Amino acid sequence: MPRMRGSAMSVGTRSHSRYAVEHAEASDKPSPYDDMPISEVWMEYRKTHSCEIRNYLMERFLPLVRYNAERISTRLPDEVDIQDLMSAGLFGLMDAIDAYDLDRGVKFETYCAPRIRGAILDELRAMDWVPRLVRHRTSRVEQARQKFEMEHGREPTPEELAELLQLSGEEFDKFVRDSSAVSTFSLTRRCFQSDGSRDVREIDVIKDESQRNPFSEIQRKDIKDLITKGLSRAERLIVILYYYEEMTMKEIGATLDLSESRVSQMHSSILARLKAQMQHKARELEPVE
Repeated sequence: MPRMRGSAMSVGTRSHSRYAVEHAEASDKPSPYDDMPISEVWMEYRKTHSCEIRNYLMERFLPLVRYNAERISTRLPDEVDIQDLMSAGLFGLMDAIDAYDLDRGVKFETYCAPRIRGAILDELRAMDWVPRLVRHRTSRVEQARQKFEMEHGREPTPEELAELLQLSGEEFDKFVRDSSAVSTFSLTRRCFQSDGSRDVREIDVIKDESQRNPFSEIQRKDIKDLITKGLSRAERLIVILYYYEEMTMKEIGATLDLSESRVSQMHSSILARLKAQMQHKARELEPVE
């Protein structure tokens, strides 16, 4: 039987392989090959390629499929059904049975394990709608962030993270943007276990983003008015576009018809003036002894 992976595995094939897993596990009928040495069984299969012998071998080594599926499932969300993983692993076992060469002197259990794991991982990749490049970049960013936190005890700034990744400017911005993949999960997935008998689900703790805190909105407006007071129109736009609209220096320069370096220079000047103003206000509020 040819190997079928990922998107090529049809719904009918999935159902059939899942039935095969359950049927094989439930089968207790004695086989005429039970009393034969396994090496003789393999030699007979190599001569005849009998479906009966292959079915016997699949039933015999099916626990290896379950073992590998269970090991992989421990690192996956609860929504991933172990029976689906076993259905994919079954195709790896079929391939291993057809390709196994007894003359090489390698035990079948050792030979088939990588094929079973590979078939399961191939199926998981096919189920993942996020490109592998995005997953790779996400992993690199997360590893760099964790390394910095372990060494310094705090989260890295974007500049420090870019230095760790050996990237700069637009290249770093694109790398981080590409690594920020949107993921999906079930609202009924368990979030954490409560003290009671009922588990807390994601839907129980999800934040309602449609509600706004009026006090926070007023506070945000007051802060914006405070830091932009006394600034020119261009300076005020730089502050608003950079901190409130989250635009890059290059995008702000294109909007204001200025070079990126000029925007960066004006931004540094604004910060220095704001810092001096804050220090002055802090001294005014100090109690007089």
